[in-house]
Amino acid sequence: MPVPDGLRHDWTREEVQALFAMPFNDLLFRAQTVHREHFEPNTVQLSTLLSIKTGACPEDCAYCPQSVRFETGLKQEPLMPLDTVIEAAKEAKANGATRFCMGAAWRSPKDRDIERVEAMVRAVKDMGLETCVTLGMLKPAQAQRLAGAGLDYYNHNLDTSPEFYGKIISTRTYEDRLDTLDNVRDAGIKVCCGGIVGMGEQETDRAELLRQLANMDVHPESVPINNLVQVEGTPLAGSEELNPIEFVRTIAVARVLMPKSSVRLSAGRQEMSDEMQALCFFAGANSIFYGEKLLTTENPQNAKDRALLQRLGIRTEGSVEAHEPSCAPAAAESAGGCCHHG
Repeated sequence: MPVPDGLRHDWTREEVQALFAMPFNDLLFRAQTVHREHFEPNTVQLSTLLSIKTGACPEDCAYCPQSVRFETGLKQEPLMPLDTVIEAAKEAKANGATRFCMGAAWRSPKDRDIERVEAMVRAVKDMGLETCVTLGMLKPAQAQRLAGAGLDYYNHNLDTSPEFYGKIISTRTYEDRLDTLDNVRDAGIKVCCGGIVGMGEQETDRAELLRQLANMDVHPESVPINNLVQVEGTPLAGSEELNPIEFVRTIAVARVLMPKSSVRLSAGRQEMSDEMQALCFFAGANSIFYGEKLLTTENPQNAKDRALLQRLGIRTEGSVEAHEPSCAPAAAESAGGCCHHG
């Protein structure tokens, strides 16, 4: 049933699973049609993610090399000084990013940590960049403080379906995640929330993850879809990789369910072929993490990304080309949308 925002928030399991079961070309056509109704079809938004505090996380997320419980060889690093974060943000902006995301490996930040992150948010916003942080679970007062600092987005992923969640994490409940998202939304901060696929889940789990997101009272403004990056020493190392076509299906269904949200290709792009990424853009992905690192895992280098986008005729948000006249409205009429840690 549509609500005042014109979107549905009452998808059933059967409806979402039916989308996954559509013939691939039909699903992509539907997703691209929805995409063109709400977005300029040949523009993507670039985000850069910086790990401002690395490692020693007490959680047991089976995918995460930052957990203190796993031997992954990751070097632990304390919270970065403000001037280092500012330099990284300047570099990100110079490379074309319009959003700067900062991630810290905490279960839940202490109030003294929030004070230092507030200063980072203010400094990055002063550069004209959108700001996003992922710090773990937030209390209502902490969310309000970040809102007061001008934070634009908070990333906190659901990761997977409620049914599969217990096989991946035992130190934080699904309800804990939903509570943090409520605190963020109540503070007036935009929500960045998605999940991870390729963790051994079933297609029904991918469908239920997206249904959980699409049935929120307000759709997440950003929906990152992560393809598991397997790291030696984590419990999920050696998992069977998700078929690329199934990943593209997930992107397409996300676009159909959440028409006005930015759907982001996040972790795992290093392992994706150019052709797979091109299909993801056609399926409705319109945001990518951009830069050489994504928290603690590799990401395609800037030059490679630029070359791919140029070959596809895709412009970047904020560029001069992105503001030139487009044939998107006519095309839409004729045709009838953290990263692992969070």
